[in-house]
Amino acid sequence: MRTLVLGGIRSGKSRWAEEAIAGALPAGRPVRYLAPGRVDDADAAWAERVARHRGRRPAHWATVETAEVAAQLRQSPDTPALVDDLGAWLTAVLDRNNAWGNGSPAVPVHETIDDMLAAVTAFAAPLMLVSPEVGLTVVPATAAGRRFADELGGLNQRVAAVCERVVLVVAGQAVPIKPSGI
Repeated sequence: MRTLVLGGIRSGKSRWAEEAIAGALPAGRPVRYLAPGRVDDADAAWAERVARHRGRRPAHWATVETAEVAAQLRQSPDTPALVDDLGAWLTAVLDRNNAWGNGSPAVPVHETIDDMLAAVTAFAAPLMLVSPEVGLTVVPATAAGRRFADELGGLNQRVAAVCERVVLVVAGQAVPIKPSGI
């Protein structure tokens, strides 16, 4: 089953996804934790946040820090996986394509998104995809912020369409948006 876990910053979405996938699998079953976020030891607060996330993962889980989510999903399609998070992945895609401005090319970004969605759709094992929900705030004041919000909102909608389950995590509580089987 593919599950999209949405939520705001510090909503508890990552912890919920970790607990949900661990609880759905037999004890000791490996999980590949795909972490597309940047690792920046020069930013002490960010490094501490990453360390907290790493510290919560069971020892038998394999962590892969990469922005190549589609390739990683294709590499081990039968091993349960958790991707945390799609906002960080999208940021890497926009960075790689220098696509932050108004006149930025959309084609390479959309081709990369299409490729990732194809990998998600073909994935055979349980899969959790964590993503920030951007639709609960003001419209960003900058072109780059609007681009990110627009792209992430579209990405979340497309991922939700291929997932069997979608939940919104608010204050650590999961609210079903698309229950399993619908």
